[in-house]
This record gives sequence, structure tokens and C-alpha cells, in this order.
Amino acid sequence: MKINFYFFRFLFIVCSCAYFLLLACSSEKEIPAEGFIDVNGGKVWYRIDGMVDKTPILILHGGPGSSSIGQEPLKQLSDKWPVVFYDQLGSGRSDRFKDTSLMTVERYVEEVEQVRKELNLEKIYLYGQSWGTALSLEYYLKYPEHIEGIIFSSPYFSTKRWIKDAKELVKTLPDSVQTIIKTNEQKKTFDNQEYKDAVSLFYSKFLRRKERSQEAKDTASKYFGTKVYEYMWGPSEFTATGTLLHYDRIDKLSEVKVPVLFITGEYDEARPSTVKYYQSLVPDARYQEISNSGHATLNDNPEEALKAVEKFLQEIE
Repeated sequence: MKINFYFFRFLFIVCSCAYFLLLACSSEKEIPAEGFIDVNGGKVWYRIDGMVDKTPILILHGGPGSSSIGQEPLKQLSDKWPVVFYDQLGSGRSDRFKDTSLMTVERYVEEVEQVRKELNLEKIYLYGQSWGTALSLEYYLKYPEHIEGIIFSSPYFSTKRWIKDAKELVKTLPDSVQTIIKTNEQKKTFDNQEYKDAVSLFYSKFLRRKERSQEAKDTASKYFGTKVYEYMWGPSEFTATGTLLHYDRIDKLSEVKVPVLFITGEYDEARPSTVKYYQSLVPDARYQEISNSGHATLNDNPEEALKAVEKFLQEIE
């Protein structure tokens, strides 16, 4: 009887432990692969691709006001790392809003933190594209403990430097087009058709050199947050009139202490010479120029861009 008593006591303890362990596991929040997250100002859409047990890559798209649709090729990395897409508030599949007091760098930084916490992402890689690189830098400066590495793709850290580069690129356009741009900028007639045509020509050379399908164009147009873009940036890539007019954080690049990869296109409006300069400011940062590509490297040469990102992540792991 004594042996049986201890046996049943042991069995009771084991079953109790198993029960409470099961209870603890079942009480953990189950995160759907796709859905919406409440942030300050509304709801933002997200999607997680890949179930591998690795540090996830959080994608911060450009704009401000663009969407994650242009970063879709990164899904191809999801067999090696979880890839987390999300559309920033005011664009994509996320809520639109008119309250300009919410259109600030600081609020977008906190939005990223709300997404990270809600998805239970303790450690992450950040992949920022264009405006998303500024957002990545700002997030790192405030929450460095969560970042394992950063990919700055076609980076923007200074409006002054961006416009200086843009002016150099505008000089390569025909004289008649340069005159149209200058005249309409002076008059602030950004709805003028000639100005719009000049913008389209610039974009075909330095933004997106590879033509998209009409369906892709329509989707991008549908998802674009014009209100956010025009309020924070301006009417075009080479004309800044918004609240980011005096934005400059180049001096903060030296504070980045995690592995960094800089990517830019051969014909990018984020000019290779400028991106190489940014690289020189970050200790041990890597640099990769994507051939035959403009600003949208994942559109113009996705194979080369993805290869660069994959190699970088494999090396730092």
C-alpha cells in the first residue's frame, strides 16, 4: 500500500504539471497570419509569410503614403525567414485618415512599435525602402534592443540631400522638360499636364525603369495614400513642399551599431554616390548596387536585390 500511495502521488504531480503547462500554452495569444492591428488613428493591415523558426523581417514601405504591394517579391525569402508585411496608416489596405496631426514621424515610429508588440516580435530585422529607411532609422534610435540588423534600400535620410540629387538628375532631362518643371514649380501649378508628363518621364528613368502591367499599376494607384504623401512630402519625388521639408538625420547614422546593408539601384534617385557616403558613416556597413535598376529595385531587378538581402542575412546569422 505504501508503494501504491507514492506511485499515485507521483502520478498526480505529473498530471498536474502537464495540465497547467497545457493551460499556459492554450492561454497564449494566437496570431493570425493576416489581419488588422489597432494603432493610434485607426487600423493597419498586416500579413506574415513563412513559419520558419528564425528572426522575422519587418517591411517598412516607402512614401510616405505608398504601400507594401511594391515589396511583395520579398515573400520569396519566407522559406528562410518569416516576412512581415504591413501597410502604414493612411495607405494600402490600412485605414485612411484626414487628421494631419497624426501624420508625423513620431507617430509612425510608435505605429511600428505597436505592430511589433501586437505580433509578438521580440527580435526583428528591419527592411526599409525609401521613406521606410528614415522610419527604420528613427525606430532603431528609439527601440534599438529589438533590432538584429537593418536593410536600408534606396535610402532617404535628408530632404536637402535628396533634392540636391534630384536636381542633378533633372539636369539630364531635355532642356524643354527642365523648363516645364522649373516654370510649374515657380507657379506651384502641379496639376498642369505638362508638369505631370515631366514627372512621368523622370520616374521612367530613375524611379521605375521596368514597365508594370496595367493591373499592377491600377492596384498601386488604388493603394496609394495621396493625402499622406502630399502633406508630408509634396507633389513629386523631386519637389518637396511638405512637413518633411527640413528633415535631416544623417548625423544619426553613426549611432547604428547593428549590421547594416545599403542597397541602391544603378539609376536610383537615391544616387549611388550618396548611398556610398551614407555607408561610410555606419561602422562595418555593407553596400550593394543593383544593376539596371531605378528606385524600385524589387521591380526592376528583383533577382539581384533578393540575392543581396539573402546573402546579408545569412552572413550575419
